[in-house]
Amino acid sequence: REGFDFDPLPISDCASLVGPLLPVWETGLPVRSARDATRGGVAAVLHEWSLATGQGMTVRECDLPVTPVVRAVCELMGLDPLFLACEGTCVLAVAPAAVEAVLAVLRAHPQTAHACVIGIVTPPRSTPVRVLRGTGREVPLDEPAGSPLPRIC
Repeated sequence: REGFDFDPLPISDCASLVGPLLPVWETGLPVRSARDATRGGVAAVLHEWSLATGQGMTVRECDLPVTPVVRAVCELMGLDPLFLACEGTCVLAVAPAAVEAVLAVLRAHPQTAHACVIGIVTPPRSTPVRVLRGTGREVPLDEPAGSPLPRIC
């Protein structure tokens, strides 16, 4: 978009979430919440959940399933992948005892074959959402600024 010649180009993540999520619902596994990460990215989802539950959230930057190409573009443009609109990505809050079973169902679908645990729910604290950066430093994760709109394609 900005005239950069990336090779390879980042691949769009736009996709319906019905295909990978329907099998999860059909299992009856205890998924406590599910949200797409379109508006405000993963950061917005975590802040909304923290506000709704009164709990803290900690996400581990090194566990985010971000492709090397997207990570490189983010570094070059000064973007944090946690704030990117991810129109074919969802974030699930799952009971701890069901994590492995839910992951197995998600990984069986090609669209969510990279499903992984990116963080945990924590007791409430002064900064409700935190990120453990790759440097090993845990820092507050800001709320997305403004009201980001999804791309209209």
